[in-house]
Amino acid sequence: MSRALAYTFAMGGVILFCRAVPFLFFRSRGEGDRKGGFVGTLLALAEQAAPPAAMTVLAFNAIAGPVKEDPLRSIPVLIASAITALVHIWKRNSLISIFAGTALYMILERIW
Repeated sequence: MSRALAYTFAMGGVILFCRAVPFLFFRSRGEGDRKGGFVGTLLALAEQAAPPAAMTVLAFNAIAGPVKEDPLRSIPVLIASAITALVHIWKRNSLISIFAGTALYMILERIW
């Protein structure tokens, strides 16, 4: 029991450290610090490109598994993914699009 508790606290410390490091190293003193230079431009690009890139990788990873296993059983996943994308394009609201796609997937999974 004490070993598990020690591992839990150690992993908690590692996770806290990994989450705090970017804020410590990349904090700016003012808005002017981030405007100039190569590093500022690179950070601005990363701020814009990283979230959509991460979401794309996660979405393709979630879709690829069912498609590889059984293409016929993956039809609900593909339909729900397409509806999620269409609702997001239409409403421009991540919460609504994710909720709609998840609800549709659950319904299709039950009846498919």
